[in-house]
Amino acid sequence: MSELRFVRMGFGDEAVEYQEAWDEQRRVHAARFADEAPDTVLLLEHPPVYTAGRRTADNERPLDGTPVIDVDRGGKITWHGPGQLVGYPIQKLPRPVDVVAHVRRLEEALIRTCAEFGLETTRVEGRSGVWVLGDPVEQRPAPYGGAARSGSAEGGGGRRAGLSLDLDPRLDDEEFDPRMNGPEYAPSNAGQRREDRKIAQIGIRVAKGVTMHGFSFNVNPDMKWFDRIIPCGIRDAGVASLAYELGRDVTIEEVLPVVERHLREVLGNAELKPREIERTPAA
Repeated sequence: MSELRFVRMGFGDEAVEYQEAWDEQRRVHAARFADEAPDTVLLLEHPPVYTAGRRTADNERPLDGTPVIDVDRGGKITWHGPGQLVGYPIQKLPRPVDVVAHVRRLEEALIRTCAEFGLETTRVEGRSGVWVLGDPVEQRPAPYGGAARSGSAEGGGGRRAGLSLDLDPRLDDEEFDPRMNGPEYAPSNAGQRREDRKIAQIGIRVAKGVTMHGFSFNVNPDMKWFDRIIPCGIRDAGVASLAYELGRDVTIEEVLPVVERHLREVLGNAELKPREIERTPAA
């Protein structure tokens, strides 16, 4: 088991401004690269803030001009704020780094956390993060006035994800913007629509073989913050929180030690391997 240190930076009234946490990430990253610090996970809450990864499109940002911090992680735009547990694992990995394996480990720790609270979550193929799958499409309400039908991508565990409804303009109209068309399309209402919804977002960066950034886990935030943006650039699914899915109040204080334990089990016990590079045989 590799050494793994947890640093609780600040929560609630002591929530950590995004820039302060980003500066601390870079400081710890440099120390970890120089072997002056062990693998470290920074855990915290942020005051409300939107951050945009490198692949964020202009039309996914807030329509009202709300400021967004552009960051050097992968992924697209998301929100951080009260009621959301943020974790920044700063871990040295063998080169060439297997980025996908690192993302899968973070997902696994959060999937185990949700299971401990009684919530089944999974992965969705082609989409990072941790997901609550929607109901089978034939069992969903049809808020758009159309009949249910099967749709797109395969999800984890053999179940279908990304299913849709007839007459859903999100699927066929490239200019349709759910933010301008009422609460029935709002990402925060995906649970009411019983659609697929993301409960934990993941976006990372690897520099010099050491990871940065990480995950944000929606414990009990005001989910309407997500309605100003296109969360993670995904228009045909929504967002979820642990409290909503369980139907009861859940606090960061309650979730924090459970997340730490599963991160320690998954990251600390992982057999770290370099990414395999396929080589074309010489002719």
